[in-house]
Amino acid sequence: MRILALQPYDATSHRAFLSGWVRNSRHDFEVFTLPGRHFKWRMRQAPIDFAQRIDAAAATALPWDALWCTSMLDLATLRGLSSTVHGLPAVVYFHENQLTYPTRHEKQRDIHFGWSNMTTALAAIASHRRGGRGCVWWNSAYNRDSFLDALDGLIKSMPDEQPENIAERIRQHSAVHYPGIDPVGQSDKPMDGPPVLLWAARWEYDKGPDLFFEALEVLEERNVDFRLSVVGQQFAEQPKCFNEAKERFADRIVRWGYQPDKNDYRQALSEADVVVSTSKHEFFGIAIAEAVSAGCVPVLPDALAYPEAWGEAALYHDQTAESVADAIGRAIALPAGRDVSSSANRFAWSRVASQMDDATEALVSGA
Repeated sequence: MRILALQPYDATSHRAFLSGWVRNSRHDFEVFTLPGRHFKWRMRQAPIDFAQRIDAAAATALPWDALWCTSMLDLATLRGLSSTVHGLPAVVYFHENQLTYPTRHEKQRDIHFGWSNMTTALAAIASHRRGGRGCVWWNSAYNRDSFLDALDGLIKSMPDEQPENIAERIRQHSAVHYPGIDPVGQSDKPMDGPPVLLWAARWEYDKGPDLFFEALEVLEERNVDFRLSVVGQQFAEQPKCFNEAKERFADRIVRWGYQPDKNDYRQALSEADVVVSTSKHEFFGIAIAEAVSAGCVPVLPDALAYPEAWGEAALYHDQTAESVADAIGRAIALPAGRDVSSSANRFAWSRVASQMDDATEALVSGA
């Protein structure tokens, strides 16, 4: 089967997802991408750009059997602009959604983008002969439920002519497909010295770095010995707590900052003992899955997508510094040599890719 894959925001986790599926799939892909920056312009521009490229390629390309895209694409507009994909069965993947993605202030939210998420889902459903059951894919049930609950509220806020049963219709045609990972392994984990605590996330306020560093101060007050690795994507502007923490914990630091080389990043995961999230939002958490596959004990918020993804394999906290420190302490106290990496096996691309291949085939065949 030939799949036309459209990636309007080709960056970080979006890129890793599509490249991982393409690399492990039994199907053939033709991939069109746009750079992963200026996401608001990408969501508006992508249908025009892709329509031109698709119609030009259709003259010489072999026929496509299905279209796959992310929710960053306005699929309804694309179908109106390109006759080539107008009737092509489509699947849309939600890495995130624009109705519950965090903003500093709710007044900053542009509901146009959430509305575009909705029409994209409806366009995918309409593209299948039997209604497209399972053609709207989510990276977690939490992502699905948070979006559909918010969509219900948005529709109810309309002054009149409210469309009926939209959220329920999308829910009926939804499926959860967790992202895949390439398991890291534990071969490089050191056996001596204080435990290494790992924080691996974007250096932004919504990932809760201030809470993490507050918890480390609590650990110091309790005389808990540890080392520290803080990695992840950095930006020109970042929370001040990072510079403060770098000075405060200087004698404990193993690694600090973005690891541009993939092998260095995987090494950072392998040498850590505990991976900690203090995120204020998470629709899945690929970095956590990769760290667990490297043998890190996960310490996570008892909220968001984490309980769904990790169940009893993780230790949880309630988003207070004392609770985070308590959970880290419990993780450190676990018996040496305890293997937690097996809990990440179900996210390995060797399993996930075939599941998505099967689901796409079923949709195209109408099974």
